[in-house]
Amino acid sequence: MSTIEGAPEDRAAVITGGASGIGLACARHLAEQGHPVALLDRQGEEAAKAAERLRAEGFKAFSAEVDVTDRDAIGRALDAVRAEFGSIQIMVTSAGIESFDEVTKLPPETWDRVIAVNLTGTFNCVQPVIADMTAAGWGRIVTISSSSAQSGAPNMAHYVASKGGVISLTKALSYDLAPLGITVNTIPPSIIDTPMARQAEESGDFPGVDALATMTPVRRIGTADDVAAACAFLCTDKAGFITGQIIGVNGGWYM
Repeated sequence: MSTIEGAPEDRAAVITGGASGIGLACARHLAEQGHPVALLDRQGEEAAKAAERLRAEGFKAFSAEVDVTDRDAIGRALDAVRAEFGSIQIMVTSAGIESFDEVTKLPPETWDRVIAVNLTGTFNCVQPVIADMTAAGWGRIVTISSSSAQSGAPNMAHYVASKGGVISLTKALSYDLAPLGITVNTIPPSIIDTPMARQAEESGDFPGVDALATMTPVRRIGTADDVAAACAFLCTDKAGFITGQIIGVNGGWYM
């Protein structure tokens, strides 16, 4: 187990979308810093398996099945985390969905669901832990947005709008919470090799994960660990003067 200087141990961390991809990588990096981690995901069985693997490696890990649009379920899960690990001082909101729909044919219910999960779901998870962080005089909130919110993307008006909202929400929260010792930053990744990206590739919704490598200035696709490394740093004491920022993890795209 490794630790990073400036990252005191035993600050309970909650990671939404923690069963796989970027969320799981963020959980692992935070666990390696010494933090107890709680993996919240609507894929409850997968989250439980991921938490078990972390525990088998000697880390403190907890899981709960949660749909981030369900405020009551979020409240119950966060109470369970507090009972297990104490006050929640780190929140990483990685839960999200994507959809590809021509804008003229975009079903209203699909628009509503994407906004509900990606934008409202972020707020639903952040709001309840502000009191914990305020009481501690210390908190770290990292939202996972998307570089598509900065560039646009074809057939993704709902997704782009939701992630743009996450960036704006992050900016607003940073102003409100900075005097309380709480930082709020967002990471908008570009193409990252995750299960969700591979699924979009298989569906033919974009050219392909590997095909985009040659279009990236660093000439490779990003990994979940690339994002998680930035996230882990933002959750340290050394990042205490960084708030309201858009930290692009994008291999040189959309700078």
